[in-house]
Amino acid sequence: MAKWIAKHEAPEPLEGPVVATVTGGTILWFALFVVQLPFYGWFADRGQLWWVWTCAAGGFLGLIGIWYVRGREAALKRHAAATAASQPQQDTP
Repeated sequence: MAKWIAKHEAPEPLEGPVVATVTGGTILWFALFVVQLPFYGWFADRGQLWWVWTCAAGGFLGLIGIWYVRGREAALKRHAAATAASQPQQDTP
């Protein structure tokens, strides 16, 4: 089998409101968990409790995600500030 070789460069990653996106997703997971709690017995009777606990796990993993992306964003800002500070100022005539 021949080795696969890329024919073009990979595109730059898209940057956007990552912290807001992850926070919104985390809130959605927790909201779904809370909405399903009154129906816990219904899910238990049908052997579908994994629906409830999947939403809870999504919410808690989202908290880890929020912590991660906030740290990433702070590191990117620190790097940009350090890069800007290390570059000499150019005076335009």
